[in-house]
Amino acid sequence: MFEDARFGDGVQKPLRLKAENDEDIPVISALSQDAVLLTDQMQWERTGRWFALLLNRFRWEDQSDAKNACQEFERVQAVLAFDSVLSVHRSGFDPNLRDQVVSLLGIAFDPGEDGTGWFVMRFAGDGAIGIKVECIDVTLTDVTRPYRAISGKAPTHLLE
Repeated sequence: MFEDARFGDGVQKPLRLKAENDEDIPVISALSQDAVLLTDQMQWERTGRWFALLLNRFRWEDQSDAKNACQEFERVQAVLAFDSVLSVHRSGFDPNLRDQVVSLLGIAFDPGEDGTGWFVMRFAGDGAIGIKVECIDVTLTDVTRPYRAISGKAPTHLLE
């Protein structure tokens, strides 16, 4: 029997990050990389002008400490939210599979005029989401306690 990790066990606190310029995006992307989610855990609220995803985020910020201490790797549920959203476009997802598991590879930002631009979220298996925004206003917020990564391993990426 195992016991879930607790934020109180160490100095790690739940993440709450806000991106307000294009220099902040690589940090959000790196901490969200390899997050897994169900496609029905994505929601666009057109009238509220926001798009959000509920991620099962790998805790990259804890990976080296866990490895050095021979502890299990962890994930945590987090909400990745984009505000000031003008439109959302998806490709590479089967609309008939609402509970398809996908893995986030990264997030990039392509700036436009006067602070506008496009976020592009790439997923394993050629899925992508384009989010047109009026300005950069993104938050990544942990919403649960960390839990043991089911695979017991850190994600790895083969170089081609």
